[in-house]
Amino acid sequence: MRAIDLNSDLGESFGAWSMGDDAAMLEIVTSANVACGFHAGDPLGILRTLEAASNRGVAIGAHVSYPDLVGFGRRNMAVAPEQLTADVIYQIGALQALASTVGARVSYVKPHGALYNTIAGDQAQASAVIDALLRVDSELKLVCLANSPLIGWAREAGLNCVAEAFADRAYTAQGTLVSRNRPGAVLHDVELIAQRMVRLAREGVIETEDGQLIKLQADSICVHGDSPDALGIARAVKNRLLDAGAQLRAFT
Repeated sequence: MRAIDLNSDLGESFGAWSMGDDAAMLEIVTSANVACGFHAGDPLGILRTLEAASNRGVAIGAHVSYPDLVGFGRRNMAVAPEQLTADVIYQIGALQALASTVGARVSYVKPHGALYNTIAGDQAQASAVIDALLRVDSELKLVCLANSPLIGWAREAGLNCVAEAFADRAYTAQGTLVSRNRPGAVLHDVELIAQRMVRLAREGVIETEDGQLIKLQADSICVHGDSPDALGIARAVKNRLLDAGAQLRAFT
């Protein structure tokens, strides 16, 4: 069993609207994808999450998104490449500034929701995001959907990439995530999810929605922080991986 990272999307509460339990999740994960205000998160809440992550020694990444607060960043948007580059630069910069005030640093970027899924296979939008990272800091790592074309495009541009798998999402036979609009896209069986992730770490395979086994090499596993059973899933995945002999550590 090799070392693997466990990450979650955090900092997504907005004003009086609470999303997830960041403090509890930070006791489990090794990396925190922190919202930057475009799909979720307000400045004070983001700052508190950054401080808590820093105190726990959890790696911090910018969870950048389309400008879509109403749709939680899960609606596709036809954003022009130049605008998208500027939007991503803006979000990274805002998080870097907040992180610096608590003695932390942003070491990677993980796109969120619709943006994440779009750039996995859309070279024009992928290039816009890659350009943003190169302009801000070429040392920033880019988290990419495992097996996606994005990994090759980003590496060709000179970025370090992190291949990511999702604990609580179903996969198609093509290795993409099943659309949230379809039944069964989000998994809830805690034990099943944990077993899938142990097999992924040990054998480099994952079972698809139609029962096939496909190869999937991942450096990091994501548990969505907005899921009602997120903490139970994250704890189970962590415990089963440790029991199986894996080391959990941030990819940074």
